[in-house]
Amino acid sequence: MTTTRENGSLYTHIENKIATVEFGHPASNSFPSVLLERLANEFDKLSINDEVSIIILKSEGDRAFCAGASFDELVAIDNLIDGKAFFSGFANVINAMRRCSKLIIGRVQGKTVGGGVGLAAACDYVLATEQAAIKLSEFTIGIGPFVIAPAVERKISVSGLAELTLDATSWKNAYWAKEKGLYARVFETQNELDKEVEILSEKLASYNPEALAEMKRALWKGTEHWEELLIERAETSGKLVLSDFTKKALEKFKK
Repeated sequence: MTTTRENGSLYTHIENKIATVEFGHPASNSFPSVLLERLANEFDKLSINDEVSIIILKSEGDRAFCAGASFDELVAIDNLIDGKAFFSGFANVINAMRRCSKLIIGRVQGKTVGGGVGLAAACDYVLATEQAAIKLSEFTIGIGPFVIAPAVERKISVSGLAELTLDATSWKNAYWAKEKGLYARVFETQNELDKEVEILSEKLASYNPEALAEMKRALWKGTEHWEELLIERAETSGKLVLSDFTKKALEKFKK
């Protein structure tokens, strides 16, 4: 079952030092701004929770992992302040994941687009199914994946980011994402995926939490400037969404 709530849902279950964070939205698990804010706050809380050693990030249902930020909100932007605020949503989540003291395992069961790709890239280790294709389609509406680009580039290199961004109308399959380094392992079924997520998280949760925290810091060394960088990128996207090109491209999506 998936949520029917207009602003989506976010649930966290903690057991045996493992926190499972599950988000959902009726529009293919996309993120309205309020849900992005809740997710960023949740990572900040879990970061200082001594009862948690490992975090699993997953989405509801058995289809799309994440369709990115809310398209309804994107279409409604009509000024720079709102534009910057809108694109800061994923910036704040990625920064919360980056500075979180706990390692984050991503469980990606299906297709993911735009900001959803950034979300997967900001996880420390990602397991996925064969259905977990990815796409960055921002160029088709006159903007670009500027906010999530540092996280994606960190995982799949500049050449991978370029291939994914410039070929904006094509899906890249899960094995492409694995070859590039976004996914660690790919499974045929969701049952296999869930079994491996459980095994991995239980193993990691049994290790020295201080060692896990030090590894987290080591993995993200050199990204401290992202606090400013991602917000600057959000302002860039906020300006582009007001351009004549993008306004025309978005016209057909207005209700």
